[in-house]
Amino acid sequence: MVVEAWRADALVHWRENALDAVAAVCRRAEPGARRLCDSKREMAVRTAKGRNIAAKSGGGSFRFLGYGACALAGTLWGTGFYWGRLALDEMNVEHMVLYRFLFACVGMAPVILSHRVRLTAGEARTLLLAAAFGVPIQFLLQFHGLALTTVSHASLMVGAIPVLLAAAAALFAGERLDWLGWLALCGSTVGAAMVVLGGDRATTGRETPSLAGDLLVIASLISALAWILLSKKLMQTHSPPVVTAYTIYSGTAMLVVWVAGSWLFASLRHENVEPMPFAHVSVRAWVALAISGLLCTATTTLLWNWGIHHVPASRAGVFLNIEPALGSVLGVELLGERLGPYAWLGGALILGAAIILTARGHEPELEVILE
Repeated sequence: MVVEAWRADALVHWRENALDAVAAVCRRAEPGARRLCDSKREMAVRTAKGRNIAAKSGGGSFRFLGYGACALAGTLWGTGFYWGRLALDEMNVEHMVLYRFLFACVGMAPVILSHRVRLTAGEARTLLLAAAFGVPIQFLLQFHGLALTTVSHASLMVGAIPVLLAAAAALFAGERLDWLGWLALCGSTVGAAMVVLGGDRATTGRETPSLAGDLLVIASLISALAWILLSKKLMQTHSPPVVTAYTIYSGTAMLVVWVAGSWLFASLRHENVEPMPFAHVSVRAWVALAISGLLCTATTTLLWNWGIHHVPASRAGVFLNIEPALGSVLGVELLGERLGPYAWLGGALILGAAIILTARGHEPELEVILE
Protein backbone atom coordinates (compact mmCIF):
# COMPACT_ATOMS: atom_id res chain seq x y z
CA MET A 1 0.00 0.00 0.00
CA VAL A 2 2.87 2.43 0.80
CA VAL A 3 4.54 1.65 -2.52
CA GLU A 4 1.25 2.25 -4.35
CA ALA A 5 0.78 5.59 -2.59
CA TRP A 6 4.37 6.65 -3.43
CA ARG A 7 3.90 5.71 -7.07
CA ALA A 8 0.60 7.61 -7.16
CA ASP A 9 2.31 10.73 -5.70
CA ALA A 10 5.09 10.49 -8.26
CA LEU A 11 2.55 10.12 -11.04
CA VAL A 12 0.62 13.18 -9.89
CA HIS A 13 3.80 15.34 -9.79
CA TRP A 14 4.95 14.06 -13.18
CA ARG A 15 1.58 14.81 -14.75
CA GLU A 16 1.43 18.27 -13.19
CA ASN A 17 4.89 19.12 -14.59
CA ALA A 18 3.94 17.84 -18.03
CA LEU A 19 0.66 19.71 -17.97
CA ASP A 20 2.40 22.92 -16.87
CA ALA A 21 4.57 22.68 -19.99
CA VAL A 22 1.45 22.18 -22.12
CA ALA A 23 -0.25 25.12 -20.38
CA ALA A 24 2.69 27.38 -21.27
CA VAL A 25 2.09 26.58 -24.94
CA CYS A 26 -1.66 27.06 -24.52
CA ARG A 27 -1.17 30.54 -23.06
CA ARG A 28 0.12 31.68 -26.44
CA ALA A 29 -3.06 30.48 -28.14
CA GLU A 30 -6.35 32.26 -28.65
CA PRO A 31 -8.49 33.02 -25.54
CA GLY A 32 -11.08 30.31 -26.36
CA ALA A 33 -8.44 27.64 -26.86
CA ARG A 34 -6.67 28.83 -23.71
CA ARG A 35 -9.77 28.32 -21.57
CA LEU A 36 -10.24 24.84 -23.03
CA CYS A 37 -6.64 23.91 -22.24
CA ASP A 38 -6.99 25.19 -18.68
CA SER A 39 -10.16 23.16 -18.10
CA LYS A 40 -8.56 20.00 -19.51
CA ARG A 41 -5.52 20.51 -17.28
CA GLU A 42 -7.69 20.87 -14.16
CA MET A 43 -9.66 17.74 -15.08
CA ALA A 44 -6.49 15.70 -15.59
CA VAL A 45 -5.03 16.88 -12.26
CA ARG A 46 -8.26 16.00 -10.42
CA THR A 47 -8.26 12.54 -12.01
CA ALA A 48 -4.66 11.89 -10.95
CA LYS A 49 -5.36 13.12 -7.42
CA GLY A 50 -8.45 10.91 -7.26
CA ARG A 51 -6.29 7.90 -8.03
CA ASN A 52 -3.82 9.04 -5.39
CA ILE A 53 -6.57 9.29 -2.76
CA ALA A 54 -7.89 5.85 -3.67
CA ALA A 55 -4.45 4.30 -3.33
CA LYS A 56 -3.92 5.88 0.09
CA SER A 57 -7.38 5.10 1.46
CA GLY A 58 -7.36 1.42 0.61
CA GLY A 59 -9.67 0.93 -2.36
CA GLY A 60 -9.96 -2.81 -1.61
CA SER A 61 -11.77 -2.29 1.69
CA PHE A 62 -14.17 0.23 0.14
CA ARG A 63 -14.86 -2.18 -2.70
CA PHE A 64 -15.63 -4.97 -0.22
CA LEU A 65 -18.05 -2.68 1.62
CA GLY A 66 -19.54 -1.62 -1.71
CA TYR A 67 -20.33 -5.22 -2.63
CA GLY A 68 -21.82 -5.72 0.83
CA ALA A 69 -24.03 -2.63 0.45
CA CYS A 70 -25.33 -3.82 -2.94
CA ALA A 71 -25.97 -7.33 -1.60
CA LEU A 72 -27.88 -5.98 1.41
CA ALA A 73 -29.93 -3.69 -0.84
CA GLY A 74 -30.84 -6.60 -3.11
CA THR A 75 -31.82 -8.72 -0.10
CA LEU A 76 -34.08 -6.03 1.37
CA TRP A 77 -35.69 -5.41 -2.01
CA GLY A 78 -36.42 -9.14 -2.21
CA THR A 79 -38.65 -8.93 0.88
CA GLY A 80 -40.78 -6.04 -0.45
CA PHE A 81 -43.63 -8.14 -1.89
CA TYR A 82 -43.78 -10.27 1.26
CA TRP A 83 -44.26 -7.23 3.56
CA GLY A 84 -46.70 -5.74 1.05
CA ARG A 85 -48.79 -8.92 1.11
CA LEU A 86 -49.01 -8.78 4.92
CA ALA A 87 -50.22 -5.17 4.81
CA LEU A 88 -52.74 -5.88 2.02
CA ASP A 89 -54.53 -8.30 4.36
CA GLU A 90 -55.82 -5.27 6.32
CA MET A 91 -56.16 -2.41 3.78
CA ASN A 92 -56.56 -1.67 0.10
CA VAL A 93 -53.72 -1.07 -2.35
CA GLU A 94 -53.93 2.74 -2.39
CA HIS A 95 -53.74 3.07 1.39
CA MET A 96 -50.94 0.51 1.67
CA VAL A 97 -48.78 2.23 -0.98
CA LEU A 98 -49.41 5.65 0.57
CA TYR A 99 -48.40 4.47 4.06
CA ARG A 100 -45.29 2.81 2.61
CA PHE A 101 -44.11 6.03 1.00
CA LEU A 102 -44.96 8.16 4.02
CA PHE A 103 -42.54 5.96 5.96
CA ALA A 104 -40.05 6.26 3.08
CA CYS A 105 -40.29 10.07 3.34
CA VAL A 106 -39.29 9.81 6.99
CA GLY A 107 -36.23 7.81 5.97
CA MET A 108 -35.31 10.30 3.24
CA ALA A 109 -35.81 13.38 5.45
CA PRO A 110 -32.07 13.74 6.31
CA VAL A 111 -31.21 13.89 2.60
CA ILE A 112 -33.89 16.52 1.93
CA LEU A 113 -32.86 18.64 4.93
CA SER A 114 -29.14 18.53 4.13
CA HIS A 115 -29.35 19.05 0.35
CA ARG A 116 -31.21 22.01 -1.10
CA VAL A 117 -31.15 22.04 -4.89
CA ARG A 118 -32.28 24.45 -7.55
CA LEU A 119 -33.87 22.94 -10.61
CA THR A 120 -34.38 24.54 -13.98
CA ALA A 121 -37.87 24.49 -15.47
CA GLY A 122 -36.89 21.57 -17.70
CA GLU A 123 -35.38 19.64 -14.78
CA ALA A 124 -38.50 20.24 -12.68
CA ARG A 125 -40.70 18.81 -15.45
CA THR A 126 -38.41 15.79 -15.77
CA LEU A 127 -38.48 15.28 -11.99
CA LEU A 128 -42.28 15.40 -11.84
CA LEU A 129 -42.56 13.00 -14.77
CA ALA A 130 -40.05 10.62 -13.15
CA ALA A 131 -41.93 10.85 -9.84
CA ALA A 132 -45.25 10.05 -11.54
CA PHE A 133 -43.86 6.98 -13.30
CA GLY A 134 -41.71 5.88 -10.36
CA VAL A 135 -44.13 6.16 -7.45
CA PRO A 136 -47.91 6.28 -8.07
CA ILE A 137 -48.05 4.61 -11.50
CA GLN A 138 -45.43 1.95 -10.86
CA PHE A 139 -46.43 0.96 -7.34
CA LEU A 140 -50.20 1.15 -7.79
CA LEU A 141 -49.93 -1.08 -10.87
CA GLN A 142 -47.48 -3.41 -9.12
CA PHE A 143 -49.48 -3.91 -5.94
CA HIS A 144 -52.84 -4.09 -7.70
CA GLY A 145 -51.14 -6.90 -9.62
CA LEU A 146 -49.91 -8.45 -6.38
CA ALA A 147 -53.47 -8.37 -5.02
CA LEU A 148 -54.49 -10.54 -8.00
CA THR A 149 -51.53 -12.92 -8.11
CA THR A 150 -48.98 -14.51 -5.78
CA VAL A 151 -45.78 -13.16 -4.26
CA SER A 152 -43.81 -15.84 -6.12
CA HIS A 153 -45.15 -14.88 -9.54
CA ALA A 154 -44.74 -11.14 -8.93
CA SER A 155 -41.18 -11.58 -7.68
CA LEU A 156 -40.13 -13.63 -10.72
CA MET A 157 -41.54 -10.95 -13.04
CA VAL A 158 -39.31 -8.31 -11.42
CA GLY A 159 -36.29 -10.36 -12.52
CA ALA A 160 -36.88 -9.09 -16.08
CA ILE A 161 -35.82 -5.52 -15.16
CA PRO A 162 -32.10 -5.86 -16.14
CA VAL A 163 -33.10 -7.30 -19.50
CA LEU A 164 -35.66 -4.54 -20.08
CA LEU A 165 -32.97 -1.96 -19.29
CA ALA A 166 -30.63 -3.52 -21.83
CA ALA A 167 -33.37 -3.47 -24.47
CA ALA A 168 -34.20 0.17 -23.71
CA ALA A 169 -30.53 1.12 -23.97
CA ALA A 170 -30.38 -0.53 -27.38
CA LEU A 171 -33.57 1.14 -28.61
CA PHE A 172 -33.32 4.63 -27.13
CA ALA A 173 -29.67 5.24 -26.19
CA GLY A 174 -28.04 3.85 -29.32
CA GLU A 175 -26.18 1.09 -27.46
CA ARG A 176 -25.62 -2.16 -29.31
CA LEU A 177 -26.48 -5.60 -28.03
CA ASP A 178 -24.32 -8.47 -29.24
CA TRP A 179 -25.74 -11.89 -30.06
CA LEU A 180 -25.48 -12.99 -26.41
CA GLY A 181 -27.42 -9.93 -25.29
CA TRP A 182 -30.22 -10.59 -27.78
CA LEU A 183 -30.24 -14.24 -26.75
CA ALA A 184 -30.66 -13.18 -23.11
CA LEU A 185 -33.48 -10.82 -24.10
CA CYS A 186 -35.32 -13.59 -25.96
CA GLY A 187 -34.76 -16.03 -23.09
CA SER A 188 -36.14 -13.58 -20.53
CA THR A 189 -39.21 -12.93 -22.70
CA VAL A 190 -39.87 -16.65 -23.07
CA GLY A 191 -39.37 -17.09 -19.32
CA ALA A 192 -41.89 -14.36 -18.48
CA ALA A 193 -44.40 -15.96 -20.85
CA MET A 194 -43.89 -19.34 -19.17
CA VAL A 195 -44.48 -17.87 -15.71
CA VAL A 196 -47.59 -15.97 -16.83
CA LEU A 197 -49.19 -18.60 -19.07
CA GLY A 198 -47.76 -21.85 -17.76
CA GLY A 199 -47.79 -21.31 -14.01
CA ASP A 200 -49.90 -23.40 -11.67
CA ARG A 201 -53.37 -21.78 -11.66
CA ALA A 202 -54.66 -23.79 -8.74
CA THR A 203 -55.20 -22.01 -5.47
CA THR A 204 -51.85 -21.97 -3.70
CA GLY A 205 -51.66 -20.90 -0.08
CA ARG A 206 -53.95 -17.89 0.43
CA GLU A 207 -53.89 -16.50 -3.13
CA THR A 208 -54.45 -17.66 -6.68
CA PRO A 209 -52.08 -16.58 -9.49
CA SER A 210 -53.92 -14.88 -12.34
CA LEU A 211 -53.10 -13.64 -15.83
CA ALA A 212 -54.44 -10.16 -15.02
CA GLY A 213 -52.25 -9.86 -11.92
CA ASP A 214 -49.10 -11.02 -13.73
CA LEU A 215 -49.73 -8.59 -16.61
CA LEU A 216 -50.22 -5.68 -14.19
CA VAL A 217 -46.83 -6.47 -12.63
CA ILE A 218 -45.25 -6.49 -16.12
CA ALA A 219 -46.92 -3.11 -16.86
CA SER A 220 -45.41 -1.75 -13.64
CA LEU A 221 -41.95 -2.80 -14.86
CA ILE A 222 -42.41 -0.71 -18.01
CA SER A 223 -43.33 2.26 -15.80
CA ALA A 224 -40.23 1.56 -13.67
CA LEU A 225 -38.14 1.58 -16.83
CA ALA A 226 -39.40 5.07 -17.73
CA TRP A 227 -38.62 6.23 -14.19
CA ILE A 228 -35.07 4.87 -14.36
CA LEU A 229 -34.34 6.52 -17.70
CA LEU A 230 -35.75 9.90 -16.60
CA SER A 231 -33.86 9.72 -13.29
CA LYS A 232 -30.64 8.90 -15.12
CA LYS A 233 -31.07 12.13 -17.08
CA LEU A 234 -31.42 14.13 -13.85
CA MET A 235 -28.40 12.39 -12.31
CA GLN A 236 -26.17 13.95 -14.95
CA THR A 237 -26.41 17.25 -13.03
CA HIS A 238 -27.47 16.17 -9.51
CA SER A 239 -26.33 13.42 -7.12
CA PRO A 240 -28.29 10.13 -7.08
CA PRO A 241 -29.44 10.38 -3.41
CA VAL A 242 -30.78 13.89 -4.01
CA VAL A 243 -32.65 12.87 -7.16
CA THR A 244 -34.08 9.83 -5.38
CA ALA A 245 -35.17 11.80 -2.31
CA TYR A 246 -36.91 14.52 -4.29
CA THR A 247 -38.54 11.91 -6.53
CA ILE A 248 -39.92 10.03 -3.53
CA TYR A 249 -41.27 13.23 -1.92
CA SER A 250 -42.85 14.41 -5.19
CA GLY A 251 -44.34 10.98 -5.87
CA THR A 252 -45.73 10.75 -2.34
CA ALA A 253 -47.43 14.14 -2.79
CA MET A 254 -49.03 12.76 -5.98
CA LEU A 255 -50.20 9.71 -4.03
CA VAL A 256 -51.83 11.94 -1.40
CA VAL A 257 -53.65 13.88 -4.15
CA TRP A 258 -54.77 10.61 -5.80
CA VAL A 259 -56.07 9.03 -2.58
CA ALA A 260 -57.76 12.23 -1.37
CA GLY A 261 -59.20 12.91 -4.82
CA SER A 262 -60.58 9.37 -5.11
CA TRP A 263 -62.21 9.69 -1.69
CA LEU A 264 -63.74 13.10 -2.55
CA PHE A 265 -64.99 11.90 -5.94
CA ALA A 266 -66.61 8.83 -4.39
CA SER A 267 -68.20 10.96 -1.67
CA LEU A 268 -69.72 13.31 -4.25
CA ARG A 269 -71.24 10.31 -6.03
CA HIS A 270 -72.55 9.01 -2.68
CA GLU A 271 -70.61 5.79 -3.02
CA ASN A 272 -69.42 3.63 -0.17
CA VAL A 273 -65.90 4.89 0.64
CA GLU A 274 -63.36 2.99 2.68
CA PRO A 275 -61.78 5.47 5.15
CA MET A 276 -58.05 5.65 5.67
CA PRO A 277 -57.32 2.80 8.12
CA PHE A 278 -55.50 3.69 11.30
CA ALA A 279 -56.97 2.66 14.65
CA HIS A 280 -57.82 -0.91 13.67
CA VAL A 281 -54.56 -1.70 11.88
CA SER A 282 -52.66 -4.46 13.67
CA VAL A 283 -49.11 -4.17 14.94
CA ARG A 284 -48.04 -6.74 12.35
CA ALA A 285 -49.34 -4.56 9.51
CA TRP A 286 -47.68 -1.41 10.93
CA VAL A 287 -44.37 -3.27 11.19
CA ALA A 288 -44.74 -4.49 7.61
CA LEU A 289 -45.47 -0.95 6.40
CA ALA A 290 -42.56 0.55 8.35
CA ILE A 291 -40.14 -2.07 7.01
CA SER A 292 -41.45 -1.55 3.47
CA GLY A 293 -40.93 2.20 3.64
CA LEU A 294 -37.85 2.64 5.82
CA LEU A 295 -35.86 -0.44 4.76
CA CYS A 296 -37.21 -1.67 1.41
CA THR A 297 -37.49 1.83 -0.11
CA ALA A 298 -35.36 4.48 1.64
CA THR A 299 -32.47 2.41 3.04
CA THR A 300 -32.10 0.19 -0.02
CA THR A 301 -31.84 3.19 -2.34
CA LEU A 302 -29.15 4.86 -0.26
CA LEU A 303 -27.23 1.58 0.13
CA TRP A 304 -27.38 0.88 -3.59
CA ASN A 305 -26.31 4.38 -4.62
CA TRP A 306 -23.37 4.26 -2.19
CA GLY A 307 -22.39 0.77 -3.26
CA ILE A 308 -22.27 1.40 -7.01
CA HIS A 309 -19.96 4.36 -6.40
CA HIS A 310 -17.33 1.96 -5.03
CA VAL A 311 -17.73 -1.13 -7.23
CA PRO A 312 -18.16 -1.65 -10.97
CA ALA A 313 -21.83 -1.20 -11.86
CA SER A 314 -21.67 -4.17 -14.24
CA ARG A 315 -20.78 -6.47 -11.33
CA ALA A 316 -23.05 -4.81 -8.78
CA GLY A 317 -25.99 -5.51 -11.12
CA VAL A 318 -25.73 -9.20 -10.27
CA PHE A 319 -27.11 -8.42 -6.80
CA LEU A 320 -30.38 -7.21 -8.39
CA ASN A 321 -31.10 -10.87 -9.03
CA ILE A 322 -31.40 -11.49 -5.28
CA GLU A 323 -34.80 -9.76 -5.35
CA PRO A 324 -36.77 -12.17 -7.57
CA ALA A 325 -35.02 -15.24 -6.16
CA LEU A 326 -35.59 -14.31 -2.49
CA GLY A 327 -39.13 -13.04 -3.15
CA SER A 328 -40.20 -16.29 -4.76
CA VAL A 329 -38.61 -18.33 -1.94
CA LEU A 330 -40.45 -16.27 0.70
CA GLY A 331 -43.73 -16.79 -1.13
CA VAL A 332 -43.24 -20.53 -1.27
CA GLU A 333 -41.81 -21.07 2.22
CA LEU A 334 -43.69 -18.51 4.35
CA LEU A 335 -46.97 -18.00 2.49
CA GLY A 336 -47.51 -21.58 1.38
CA GLU A 337 -47.57 -20.74 -2.34
CA ARG A 338 -46.77 -23.29 -5.02
CA LEU A 339 -45.08 -22.81 -8.38
CA GLY A 340 -45.76 -25.17 -11.24
CA PRO A 341 -42.90 -26.73 -13.26
CA TYR A 342 -43.27 -24.22 -16.10
CA ALA A 343 -43.13 -21.32 -13.64
CA TRP A 344 -39.90 -22.68 -12.13
CA LEU A 345 -38.40 -23.11 -15.60
CA GLY A 346 -39.56 -19.65 -16.66
CA GLY A 347 -38.09 -18.13 -13.50
CA ALA A 348 -34.78 -19.85 -14.19
CA LEU A 349 -34.75 -18.37 -17.73
CA ILE A 350 -35.48 -14.87 -16.37
CA LEU A 351 -32.75 -15.06 -13.71
CA GLY A 352 -30.26 -16.67 -16.11
CA ALA A 353 -30.78 -13.93 -18.69
CA ALA A 354 -30.36 -11.22 -16.05
CA ILE A 355 -27.15 -12.80 -14.73
CA ILE A 356 -25.72 -13.06 -18.27
CA LEU A 357 -26.32 -9.36 -18.89
CA THR A 358 -25.21 -8.03 -15.51
CA ALA A 359 -22.19 -10.28 -14.89
CA ARG A 360 -20.48 -9.30 -18.13
CA GLY A 361 -18.46 -6.16 -18.72
CA HIS A 362 -14.98 -4.82 -18.15
CA GLU A 363 -13.51 -3.23 -15.05
CA PRO A 364 -14.04 0.53 -15.38
CA GLU A 365 -11.42 3.16 -14.72
CA LEU A 366 -10.98 4.10 -11.09
CA GLU A 367 -12.12 7.69 -11.52
CA VAL A 368 -15.45 6.43 -12.89
CA ILE A 369 -16.07 4.50 -9.67
CA LEU A 370 -15.12 7.45 -7.47
CA GLU A 371 -17.33 9.98 -9.22
